[in-house]
Amino acid sequence: MSVKSLLTHSFMVAWKDLMELFRNKMGLAMLVVMPIFMMGMVGFIFPSSSSMGHVTIGLANEDQGYGSYLNAGSALAAGLEEINNSTGQITITHASSLSEVQDMIQRGAIDGGIVISRNFSSSIASGKQGTIIVVTDETNPQMSSVMRTSMTNLFQQIGTQVARQNVEWLSPDVNASNSLAVVAPYNVQTEGAVAGNFNYFDFMAPGLMAMTVMMSVMTGLPAAISHEREVGTLDGMMVAPINRLAVVLGKTLAQTARGLLQGTLILVLSMALFGVTIHGSILLIFALLLLGVFSFVGVGIVLTSFTKDQETATMVMTSIMFPMMFLSGVFFPIQQMPWFMQNISQMLPLTYAATALRKVMVFGAGVPAITTELTILIALGIIMTLIAVPVFKRAMTR
Repeated sequence: MSVKSLLTHSFMVAWKDLMELFRNKMGLAMLVVMPIFMMGMVGFIFPSSSSMGHVTIGLANEDQGYGSYLNAGSALAAGLEEINNSTGQITITHASSLSEVQDMIQRGAIDGGIVISRNFSSSIASGKQGTIIVVTDETNPQMSSVMRTSMTNLFQQIGTQVARQNVEWLSPDVNASNSLAVVAPYNVQTEGAVAGNFNYFDFMAPGLMAMTVMMSVMTGLPAAISHEREVGTLDGMMVAPINRLAVVLGKTLAQTARGLLQGTLILVLSMALFGVTIHGSILLIFALLLLGVFSFVGVGIVLTSFTKDQETATMVMTSIMFPMMFLSGVFFPIQQMPWFMQNISQMLPLTYAATALRKVMVFGAGVPAITTELTILIALGIIMTLIAVPVFKRAMTR
C-alpha cells in the first residue's frame, strides 16, 4: 500500500470517529465542559499564594507583667489587634489560657491560637527571650504550615522593631537607619529565574494541560476500540481493503484532535481567568501537546487491545490514570515526594509532558532546554506505536 493510500485511509477512520463524537451531543458538551470545570475547580480551590485569609485566631495573654511598669504581653496583644485591623487577614478571639485555646481548636471554634507566656515580661526585663506559642490545627496540615510560617514572620518583624528601639535607647549615638543593621545585619532578597509575579496556578496550568490531554486520550480509546468491537463496527473496518496501520493511525488522529481541543481550552482559560502569562513559544506548546497525545495513544491502544469489553477497558484506563495524575508533578512538586515515588515518576510520560510545558510556559524555554523531555516523549511514542500495531492486529483476530 502506498503512503498516499495509508494517509487517506487514516484520515477516513479519524473522520469517522470525529463524526461519531460530533453526533453525540452530550459527549461533545462534556468535551468542552470538563476542561472548564477542571480549571474552575482547581483554580479557585487550590491556594494561589501562601497568605492567610478569613482565619480565626484565639489570643491568650497569660503574661503577668513585671512590676508595676512593664507589661510587654499587653503591648504585644495590642499590636496584634492593630495589625489585624489594618490587614484583615485574621479575626482575633480572646481566650484565657493555652488549654482553652486547644479546646477551642478541637471544637472547631477557631483555626489556630497565639499564647503569650506567663513570664513574657519578666523574661524580657531580665534580658532573656520572651516566649510566644503558636498553636495550630493538625487536622489541616497545609493551613497549619501557612499559619506557622506567617506568624513566625510576623513576630520576627515585631521583634526586630522592638530590638531597634532598644538599640536606639541604649546607644543614643546610633541613628534610626543604623539600628536596623545592628539587630538584622543580613538583608536577604529573593529573585526568580524569570522576571514577573508568579503564583501557584502558574505551576498548575501546564500540568493540567498535560493531564487533560492524557485523560481525553485515555477515556476516548475505550469507546473508539472496545465499544466498536462490541457493536461490530470495528469488524467492518477490519474486512475493508485498508491497512491495519491505517486503522491505528486514524484512531490516533481522532484522539489527537480531541486532546488538542481540550488542551487549547485549558490554555485559553488559564490566561483569561487566572492571569497565566505564556513566556515561551505558542507553537512549541502545541507541539508538546501533540507529542503528549502521541505518547499516550500508543499506551492506550496497547491496554485497550488486551481487554474484552468497554467496561474493563475503562477500569484499566482509570487505574493507570489515577496514580499518574498524582505522581507526575501535576498537583504537587516531585521534589516533595519520597525518593521511591520520585523514581516511579521518572517512568511516567505525563511527568515529561508536564515538565516540558512548564519550562516553556513559565521559563520561556526553547527546544535546547527541553531536549531530554522531547527525546523521551518521541521515543516512547514510537516504541508504543510499534508495539500497538501488532497487538491491535492480534486482538482483532481473537
